[in-house]
Amino acid sequence: MRTRTRKPTHPGALIRLDYMEPLSLSVTALAERLGVSRKHLSGIVNERAGVSPDMALRLSRAFGTSPGLWLNLQQAVELWEAQRTPGGWEKVEALPGISERVD
Repeated sequence: MRTRTRKPTHPGALIRLDYMEPLSLSVTALAERLGVSRKHLSGIVNERAGVSPDMALRLSRAFGTSPGLWLNLQQAVELWEAQRTPGGWEKVEALPGISERVD
């Protein structure tokens, strides 16, 4: 399995740096446009919460992107974190007859 050494960019950082700052949007103003609470959006923007499929749809509508962009960013962060958290997954071996894949 190929692993990254640098943590992937959290979708909240992208929202903050590529959209909120250039457009001079506050968390409150963007939350109102997205139809979510300020607290919920703040959690994402400050990288304490993840992007759900519902939020991905809202962000894609607001920013003219695809929902997949936001979900892929979130998935990359979560997988990176899981690979660095012991949980027993590292002890799992390939089933007999299954060749090991390199991702």
